[in-house]
Amino acid sequence: MTGETIRPRDARELRQAVEWALNDGVTLDVRGSGSKLDLGKPMQCDQVLDVSGVSGIVDYAPEELVVTLRAGTPMRDVEALLAQRNQMLAFEPPDLGPLLGRAPGEGTLVGAVMGNLAGPRRLSAGAARDHLLGFSGVNGRGEAFKSGGRVMKNVTGYDLSKLLAGSWGTLAVLDQVSVKVLPAPDQTRTLVLQGLDDTAAVTAMCAAMGSPHEVSGAAHVGDRTALRIEGVAPSVEARLKGLRELLAASGAVMEELATFESRTFWREVRDVVPLEVAPDAIVWRLSCPPTEGPAIVARIRSQRPSAKAFYDWSGGLIWLALPPVADAEHLLVRAALGATGGHAMLIRAPVATRASVPVLHPQSPALAALAARVKESFDPKGLFNPGRMVSL
Repeated sequence: MTGETIRPRDARELRQAVEWALNDGVTLDVRGSGSKLDLGKPMQCDQVLDVSGVSGIVDYAPEELVVTLRAGTPMRDVEALLAQRNQMLAFEPPDLGPLLGRAPGEGTLVGAVMGNLAGPRRLSAGAARDHLLGFSGVNGRGEAFKSGGRVMKNVTGYDLSKLLAGSWGTLAVLDQVSVKVLPAPDQTRTLVLQGLDDTAAVTAMCAAMGSPHEVSGAAHVGDRTALRIEGVAPSVEARLKGLRELLAASGAVMEELATFESRTFWREVRDVVPLEVAPDAIVWRLSCPPTEGPAIVARIRSQRPSAKAFYDWSGGLIWLALPPVADAEHLLVRAALGATGGHAMLIRAPVATRASVPVLHPQSPALAALAARVKESFDPKGLFNPGRMVSL
């Protein structure tokens, strides 16, 4: 059971809290707003370390495309600040709160980075880890440390930003991060192809992504295959024309979404709204080579015809919903991936299910041993989020 909550107000108090936990052998449930608490395996920690009070914008340099902020700063505050200067977080961090039964807009930017979560623009702009320039925090030895800086080239030795992103708070507690931002596009238009099946849709998306037309998003939802083009008006028009010509042979009926409709559509794809799941449905997130996606879904549907799915990242990301069962169909889902090199993460399931099945994709023995050595280096006493990524 989780005990009392520790709420540091700044980096100094945060380090003191970790030092106290280290000296007393206390395990810590590290969280910001708690919007992603239901991602990963359920934990049994002695105390909650709530960093939401370590909040606020430290520095924003629009001309340098960098924002520095404290760990508990809400995402909505960051996005509102950037919007004032027509800038954005290019990796489109998703808001999974509603999918997990929580209110929208509660997450933090640091929470998205620690989960390495990215939306549809992952294809063209990279993952969350690619936008983390630097950070400071405290490791499980009670040591304050920092990595990187405010420019992309400030990397020496190990690239700790890449290591911390995706660690789900199990290696260190961050108090401050610097993140790269980019100008927001003047126009966002979407070419929609109607009526393609999954295989034909992936073929069209891969052709579009391999073209010179700079497609920044490619998703297949139901019978709609959507391709996003962004930029200044003349360029957008020319690239849309080129896409239409490229995909004319697909035989699909084509339509276009204007900027407002496009941004609404891609925001919904980012936040997994098109899955339209029942409140008790099991939700999986599968990553795979794009061309393997339709076959993976077909293998699952051959045994579970009621499975719902849609594709993002040109087919390389599959959002999958299944009826509720005690084991979340984890053997079926992972068997469907086969030898594709893909990964499956259980995103939503009851606590008992998440406690009994692997939430993250099982690692090979060599990779598991490497991960254990990294954990030992950063957090030898297992203070931070014990059991969130692997069973203890």
